[in-house]
Amino acid sequence: GHQIVFIVGDFTGVIGDTSDKDSERPMLSEETIAENMKNYVEQAGKIIDITKAEVHSNSEWLGKLTYSEIGRQADAFSLSEFTSRENIKKRLDEGKRVSLRELLYPLMQGYDSVAIQADVELGGTDQRFNLLAGRHLQPLYDQKPQDILMGNLILGTDGRKMSSSWGNTINLLDSPNDMFGKVMSIPDELIVTYLVHCTRVPMEDVEKVEQEMKGGANPKNSKVFLAKMLVSMYHDEGAAEEAEKHFQNVFSEKGVPEEIIERRSMAGEEIIDIIVELEFAGSKGEARRLIEQGGVELNQEKVTDVKRALLPTENEAILKVGKRNFARILIP
Repeated sequence: GHQIVFIVGDFTGVIGDTSDKDSERPMLSEETIAENMKNYVEQAGKIIDITKAEVHSNSEWLGKLTYSEIGRQADAFSLSEFTSRENIKKRLDEGKRVSLRELLYPLMQGYDSVAIQADVELGGTDQRFNLLAGRHLQPLYDQKPQDILMGNLILGTDGRKMSSSWGNTINLLDSPNDMFGKVMSIPDELIVTYLVHCTRVPMEDVEKVEQEMKGGANPKNSKVFLAKMLVSMYHDEGAAEEAEKHFQNVFSEKGVPEEIIERRSMAGEEIIDIIVELEFAGSKGEARRLIEQGGVELNQEKVTDVKRALLPTENEAILKVGKRNFARILIP
């Protein structure tokens, strides 16, 4: 059998995707990387038995490389190989800046394979060049080139590329209710793709679901099936059942969750401040956008004024932010 090695990418490098409007892939600071790293191992533990895996930070070896060693690795690649990559070529053709540091990123990932003497590396199809970088570098160190295993990318909950900056992700550490609710919001045409790539449902069962929908079956039932499969995988079957009940109560029956956050407030306090304090939004700017987009309700009435404050008569009110965040506001 193979030894599973999980590498935490804590060495400062080129991070991020090109779905944003920036001309160059964003660099993350060491502080941001350290913050992101806090949950990496926990997330991996949702998929692999982390107690049986080796966990390493790639700064262990990347931080020790000399300039001459990096130059030796760079000799394994040509400039044309790098610039002919689809996403790089597109940005160069559009006159956008591509930093030399980004050119070095495949070397970093490739050397990860050398450091752990990898024989198989996993990654998405968008990582093909970086995965193959390990195969290029390993012979320089008298190692057999690794095999690579790529998985197809899936679209986000809104049908666009999945990107944390767009908020269309379903995260491994999401609560059962959030995970279930997000799955129920995906476009119908993604149900089969999610079943194939994100669950362990046998393909004959997936094909049955596909045929039933083609025959006119309500896609909602298939989506519920998908949601329960995902929640069961990352939590358990009991959590999946409870999440379904929660969804039916809150969204199908237009109710309010049985368990709800309570917050004591004073008359005159602005809704926007309450939203931020409850962490229903990451900032006042985000809270303001939610209000302007009609995503905030107080007692089932949309809040349209960003300066809206609590009234003395609203001694107990239900605040709803987005589709899944609820709070009971109490005024003494």
